[in-house]
Amino acid sequence: MADLEPTTATLSTNFKNESTSTYELENFAKFTNANNIESGLPLLPQFSRNPESDSTSNATKHPASARLKARFVGRGKQIGVVESLKAIVCSSWLNLLVVFIPLSWIVHFLNHQNVDDLHLHLMPFSLTFSFSLLALIPLERLVEYGGEQMSLYCGKDLGDLIVITLNNTVEASLAIILFIRCELRLLQSTIIGVVILHLLLVPGVTFIAGGTKRVYQELNPHVAQLNHTLLIMGVLTMILPLALYNTLHETSLQGDNAPSLQGSILKISRGIAIISNLVYVFSRIFLHDPPGNNNAFTSFPDAPAAVIEEEEELLEEVPEVNPWVCIALLVVTIGLIAPTTEYLVDSVDVVREKGNIPEEWFGLILLPLASFSADGLLAIGHFLRSFVLSYKGQPIPVLVLAKARSIDMSIQFNLFWIPVLVLVGWFDDRPMSLLFDRFEAILLIGACFLVNYVTADAKTNWAEGATMVSFYVMIALTAWFYISDPGIAALLIGGKCPPPLTPE
Repeated sequence: MADLEPTTATLSTNFKNESTSTYELENFAKFTNANNIESGLPLLPQFSRNPESDSTSNATKHPASARLKARFVGRGKQIGVVESLKAIVCSSWLNLLVVFIPLSWIVHFLNHQNVDDLHLHLMPFSLTFSFSLLALIPLERLVEYGGEQMSLYCGKDLGDLIVITLNNTVEASLAIILFIRCELRLLQSTIIGVVILHLLLVPGVTFIAGGTKRVYQELNPHVAQLNHTLLIMGVLTMILPLALYNTLHETSLQGDNAPSLQGSILKISRGIAIISNLVYVFSRIFLHDPPGNNNAFTSFPDAPAAVIEEEEELLEEVPEVNPWVCIALLVVTIGLIAPTTEYLVDSVDVVREKGNIPEEWFGLILLPLASFSADGLLAIGHFLRSFVLSYKGQPIPVLVLAKARSIDMSIQFNLFWIPVLVLVGWFDDRPMSLLFDRFEAILLIGACFLVNYVTADAKTNWAEGATMVSFYVMIALTAWFYISDPGIAALLIGGKCPPPLTPE
């Protein structure tokens, strides 16, 4: 063992000679010592944090790829496959609902041959819709759990991007299926509904649940400020085609001018879609690789203490799942989400017609709520647990940093997924455009205005969360009586999307 001591000292000296930041040396010592304790090897010395050097530490770090690789391969290797599977099964009580996955598939295939005849079916189509909706709940939770485990290997910064992208899986699958079926008008309503849901209802509920024991919770100011700009940008991408439509449609929809208006709308939509994708990519580069030397996937130097503490907690938290098992979990879960979402869409028309539900309300409110089912149940469970603990006089865990990840999800959906659908429609001859209904555009403007006002000071409280939820309920109430503009629906017909058949 004595022979190993010079090696340890040499390692420490080499890292210091490379002008590595104290923060990295501290983390390296933590990872190495955790493995050395199990192996009986000597421990590396602990490095103290120097506040003066922290401000310049970003300029002296190792390349981001090396840091990411070291973190990924250096954690969780002691976790076996069986232990990982046990952790996945026990990760949430919502996993009990996995029984609805095979049930929804069985009910779907029993009715699959009788979709065109509502009088010939073995099971009610509402049962397919309900079972598929319940089946998506555990799948969404497993995707979120897998993303959270991956963030322990990738760090908070990259982990947040992974979780945000994975959490949009259900919404993206729903949008793709509606796109393939050429239900473009329902797709547009669902898109607006998804964005509004993630701007108002989801963060509102989390602000209420997280702010019951604190006067306010903090947001990352760098992310919040950039989000304000991106939200406005996302709204403007829909205002420009609508402004052109309102200016030209009275003359262009007459006679042979209708195709020219549709062509103009499609051209500007495709151009805006390309620019929107670039804006989103540039914003991610700025957030995840801020200006400076080797700052990729690190926190901003002047980030709030709560953000730094959360990153340090991720460094200390022990993963529950092996990284390769986690990747396999995400692949399998996403593979199950796609057909389950398709079976949900298969029953949409029948359920809507038999329930006399307006199509606009169905797209704006009901379908997007399918993506909120898991988060909603977890929020209710958290509230009940906090109530019980408070009743018993036991301490309730307090979160200093507010969970506003859903706002980032809506930005990604608005600036990335929607433009991607427009560009895919361009290459696949489907007239998907960024021309949305006036009512939907106004809803999005109102939601964006409220969210930007609530998060302007990078702080939130439960009262602001209640305001956001209340506004969402107002939107749901108003949308029930709304009838879409037939002129805009007419511009979504063409190419591989023929006009709907009218009953004789």
